[in-house]
Amino acid sequence: MRWLLLKTLVLTCVLSASSFVSADPISRLFCVFDPVGHKGPLFNLMKEAKVLALDWGIELKMTAYTDEGVAESDFRAKQCDAVLLTGTRARNFNKFTGSIEAMGAIPTLDGMKMVLQTLMQPKAYPLMVENGIEVAGIFPAGAIYLLTRDRNIDHVTKMQGQRVATLENDAASLAMVRYVGGSVVHASSATFAGLFNNGTADIAYAPLVAFEPLEMEKGVRDNGGIFNYPIAQMNFQMLIHPDRFPPSFGQKARELAVPRFDMAFDIVATAQNRINKSYWIEPEEENRNSYNMMLKEVRLALMRDGVYDRKALKLFKRIRCKQNPSSSECSDGRE
Repeated sequence: MRWLLLKTLVLTCVLSASSFVSADPISRLFCVFDPVGHKGPLFNLMKEAKVLALDWGIELKMTAYTDEGVAESDFRAKQCDAVLLTGTRARNFNKFTGSIEAMGAIPTLDGMKMVLQTLMQPKAYPLMVENGIEVAGIFPAGAIYLLTRDRNIDHVTKMQGQRVATLENDAASLAMVRYVGGSVVHASSATFAGLFNNGTADIAYAPLVAFEPLEMEKGVRDNGGIFNYPIAQMNFQMLIHPDRFPPSFGQKARELAVPRFDMAFDIVATAQNRINKSYWIEPEEENRNSYNMMLKEVRLALMRDGVYDRKALKLFKRIRCKQNPSSSECSDGRE
């Protein structure tokens, strides 16, 4: 399921090249993270995109990476012309778009769709470029949930002392784990699921599209579950060195992403429907407001620390209040 989603995202990016057909193909390098490497399913799906891109005048050369951090480093060093990264990694290049995964900032899929539709408009172009790097597409991957090996951990206060698989490069998650008194188990995008499945970590966080392909049922099936409270919205972002592509490439790629949002959300919904309903742990309704306030305090602290972008958080709040104008947070001017 995860690879089907990524296939959709990658083809979206490559489709934008159709307007730039020339007699001589433009050769560009697209760096691809695949935990399995060049024999992995994601990299093989990229080969299909490579054939299509050649027909449209771009010779898209692809390189597989088993470490997302190395892909990021090579892109930063301009050894790659384009790269597909998670929103967490993209924050290292663009703080505004990297703030989309801010804790609790976009609690609903409808809110996520509104955010993406806003940012894909031409007038949002200044927000898409930072320090010479352009975000050529943002693609939703669904809400992130907490997974636990012990379903008795049904309240945030019970996370104290629990071992949480936490991505080493994710300052926001590190702050959140420490805020609730959890014990950080350092992980990468390639190892967090294994740490959870084998019991090295008691808790992990992931989007639902990762549950089946990463076999995370192994970690929850005996006495665990999924806490039904979305803590963030995962996304993938295509970053480019704009001077290596035709001038309108980035905007055309962003515009072509919009009609594919529903397709991505349908894939997320399908992944959710495939999960055993008995795994869901429902939080007490009266606790939801306290969770919302907790995530807000974490967001504000990270904004003050420079992790999240103030303008981005203000946009997300405006969208939340448009959806729920009676919310008490709408009169709070701190965000």
